[in-house]
Amino acid sequence: MLICESLSLDDYLMELDEVNYSHPLVQQKAKELFHLSKSDIEKAKIAFEFVRDQISHSWDIQSSRVTCKASDVLYYKEGICYAKANLLAALLRSQGIPTGFCYQRLMLFDTPDKGYCIHALNAVYLASINRWIRLDARGNKPGVKAEFSIHKEKLAFAVHEEFDEKDYPIIFTKPNLQTIAVLKEHTNALEMYKHHLPSQL
Repeated sequence: MLICESLSLDDYLMELDEVNYSHPLVQQKAKELFHLSKSDIEKAKIAFEFVRDQISHSWDIQSSRVTCKASDVLYYKEGICYAKANLLAALLRSQGIPTGFCYQRLMLFDTPDKGYCIHALNAVYLASINRWIRLDARGNKPGVKAEFSIHKEKLAFAVHEEFDEKDYPIIFTKPNLQTIAVLKEHTNALEMYKHHLPSQL
């Protein structure tokens, strides 16, 4: 059961420093991706698949570059999940589609002794079906297969509560401050990913 941080959909349309959808790069990409005839479901699917498939996850490509703002993620075509969530929110908010931020607490690698991290994804309100859906544009790879679905969630990661993982139910209007701070404080994405990601909200 998802819980909205705010009851006002307008709060999920705000332009923020990190969700800078007025930036020319974001505006240009939105024009390329969307047409006026597209429904909100079609736009959400197009934006999700673009960010999932065309923006590389920094860890997957072993890149040290740190991106944060939506426009920078778009320019460099890479970022970790926090940054990719900023871009997906910017693209959809630019179209008047309410988009929020959701989080999971996951094992950083494959066992609890290697630590935990907060993982970011998005929730999108689709007026045509009067419902929020969650989308994880982290990027697919062997063992990770997130898909667009309005019927059943197909997220990147299953949450294993027996290993102290957690699925936070709140749809936030803004990115978590810890996630933005870590992006701003570090210059090497690989070191940041291994040692400095927040482990709980």
